[in-house]
Amino acid sequence: MNDVLAAALSRAAGHQRRFEPRLAAHFDALADPAAGGGPELPGRGRFPARALELLRELSLRGGKRLRVALLHEAAALVTAGPVPGLDAAALSVELLHTHGLVHDDLIDDAPLRRGGPSTYYAYLAEFPDRPDTARALTVLAGDLAAFLAVRVLLGPGGPPPERALAMAAVVADAGAAAVGGQLLDLERDFPPLPDTAFLHEVTAYKSTGYSVLAPLRLGLLAAGADPAPYDRELRGYAEAVGVANQIHDDLLDLFGDQDALGKPLGTDLRAGRRSYLLLALEAAGIDPAGRTPDGLRARARAAGVEDALRAEAARHARRAADLAAGWEGRWRTEAVAFFTHLPAWSVTRDH
Repeated sequence: MNDVLAAALSRAAGHQRRFEPRLAAHFDALADPAAGGGPELPGRGRFPARALELLRELSLRGGKRLRVALLHEAAALVTAGPVPGLDAAALSVELLHTHGLVHDDLIDDAPLRRGGPSTYYAYLAEFPDRPDTARALTVLAGDLAAFLAVRVLLGPGGPPPERALAMAAVVADAGAAAVGGQLLDLERDFPPLPDTAFLHEVTAYKSTGYSVLAPLRLGLLAAGADPAPYDRELRGYAEAVGVANQIHDDLLDLFGDQDALGKPLGTDLRAGRRSYLLLALEAAGIDPAGRTPDGLRARARAAGVEDALRAEAARHARRAADLAAGWEGRWRTEAVAFFTHLPAWSVTRDH
């Protein structure tokens, strides 16, 4: 790892350390009506409090907090000083991410997330004889996280009023795009077999929009800059990083370490998902059906599937780095360096 990349990762780790207690404090305030931390939730019954508790557990259980780092560094492109409302924006993008995780695990029938039970399986354990109730509660918990993501930008501690509505619109647009991407994601598992361009579009809408592009826009807006004149290049950077990330995620589904990932290997393959990995296996003439994970991994490696996927992910990462390097001279050097070197990490991580 070169020194510049190490410095970028150190900056990202610093953002993560500072954010964790703020996220915990936000959930504590939400659970305490007297704190005025958000919308008033019902005081009666067990279910509203339990939904908030499960959202808290999932949100605090782990995660790379890449969205938080991107948000802070996007603001740092403009200024080195403190930025009002940036903490609220960080809470917003992470709450929107929690919403996505809750619903994604329900759709995929995934038992684990971040080394613990998914929200859906937590509810199934509580209501083993009432799966319909477990599903309904999971949907509602995910919906709650989405509304909280917008609300945090419009309440106390949020950005200045002249920026709050624009920032809330970014989050609402990103959430709507992610739902559209999830719909497209389900469609890819129906004939005809999707091509790479189809998978790129799924990635752009389902995850890249709220994980990369929205934090970039939010950070610039919070710092007082209008992102609109730079939207095309910001989108290009986000999409390149997003595709690199997704190809690497698909690769880890077969070639990763289960303990590091916090979930079983081969989940998408067993479900027959039309992923970048599956397309690469098909291109190599390998049918994953009936193979053990170890056997499939050995066969795929021998056929060069792992190397091909790593090379393709690295190609998109280099494109993102080249785009960010072009920001030098317009924006602050230290933050530009962060965005230039971050894509290299996205295709070498183990989780």
